[in-house]
Amino acid sequence: MVAIIKYNAGNVQSVQYALQRIGVESIVTDDEAAIQAADKVIFPGVGHANSAMQYLRERQLDHLIISLKQPVLGICLGLQLMCKHSEEGNTDCLGIFDEQVKFFPTSQTADQKIPQIGWNNIYAYHSRLFTGISDNEFVYTVHSYYAALGVSTVATTDYIIPYSAALQKGNFYAVQFHPEKSGKVGELILKNFINIS
Repeated sequence: MVAIIKYNAGNVQSVQYALQRIGVESIVTDDEAAIQAADKVIFPGVGHANSAMQYLRERQLDHLIISLKQPVLGICLGLQLMCKHSEEGNTDCLGIFDEQVKFFPTSQTADQKIPQIGWNNIYAYHSRLFTGISDNEFVYTVHSYYAALGVSTVATTDYIIPYSAALQKGNFYAVQFHPEKSGKVGELILKNFINIS
């Protein structure tokens, strides 16, 4: 069973629907025992880092997430909250990854607006998440903050500057883009995550 962590951030239902499309059953829950018992855990999110971290701390979900031993996948805000610190609200996050989350610098080009919304290519993979996926495939993104490149970066993308499209450390995986909105490529990434033992 896959547990999708329920917390004060949107986009949980669309992840559940994406899993249904690839034939995977899931539950949306904030119950500690149910999350610990799950084979896989997904930590999605759309929203503000500071209020999301506050919600996690109030319910002790912050300690729970850090302690998980099964494969965990953070998506979008989930990735950012798994980093050390976010400039959004000057927020101390979970610290699973050492990377810092920063606001995109102002672009000199008119077509590079903030937030980044739409399709962008990813490359330089080194993670089982990307098995069977060609370099420079396109995925769907919506965000104003990014995780800097660092030791945990396992895929890269460029928007104004190069940044981490995906991170991995041990059993913790995370993607800045939305696999649930990224068509066949996103479906394959979700299947690869489900198949990690």
